[in-house]
Amino acid sequence: MQLNGHIDKMQTSLAGSLAQYHLLFDDKRVDMNSLVGSPIELSFNKTIQCANCGRITPKSYSQGYCFPCARSLARCDLCIMRPETCHYHLGTCREPDWGLSNCFTPHIVYLANSSGIKVGITRKTNTPSRWIDQGAISALPILEVKTRLESGLIEKALKSFITDKTNWRVMLKNETEPADLVTAKASLLAEVSSLVDELDAKTFPADVVNIDYPVLKYPTKVVSLSFDKTPVISGVLNGIKGQYLLLESGVLNIRKFSSYHLTLST
Repeated sequence: MQLNGHIDKMQTSLAGSLAQYHLLFDDKRVDMNSLVGSPIELSFNKTIQCANCGRITPKSYSQGYCFPCARSLARCDLCIMRPETCHYHLGTCREPDWGLSNCFTPHIVYLANSSGIKVGITRKTNTPSRWIDQGAISALPILEVKTRLESGLIEKALKSFITDKTNWRVMLKNETEPADLVTAKASLLAEVSSLVDELDAKTFPADVVNIDYPVLKYPTKVVSLSFDKTPVISGVLNGIKGQYLLLESGVLNIRKFSSYHLTLST
């Protein structure tokens, strides 16, 4: 099989507890789970096309955009990484219509165990994909709020007690220890109860979601691969976790190379 096109991050879903991965090459969709255990080759064709305007760009900014779009799009603004800094109410949102449809929708504050317990936020419609993208082995929604800003305020408060970061090397080496998310939820909500009441956040009645990954062999040493340094990357696909392909030659963060024109050969 040989396919080529501009890629985006892998599409993810759950089948039972198993993470399912599909990679798009323009309009062609590849079941990546089916390639685990087989040799593959990915070749960078020296073209990067902006995911928004379609222009050819010598460098990708904000995971798939040209420089002008990265400067003008609300989805590339700092408030996406730090939602508590939302400035929509000031009338300075770069894309007000986009902001309304993406930031003024129900958001979930959650706990996930990717390299240890962490706190995170996501749109309600983006579960469980968000947890799979982070390589979490378990996740638990804890609160639902009306806007991204509100979720960011709660996340910021919780970061005084728990990290919001993933140690990606620990995650990829599968060195994550099981964790009691239910007990952690009760403890953390007690710490921010006044803010939860102030924002009228709703406790999310959900069970822990456990996630398995299509991996035959985890790396004992994490070697990061890059198309910017090595245009042709090949080897047996030992597995997939987070947005990483685990190849015998190293690990490849597919999301990092969104909008790159690649050829996949199997």
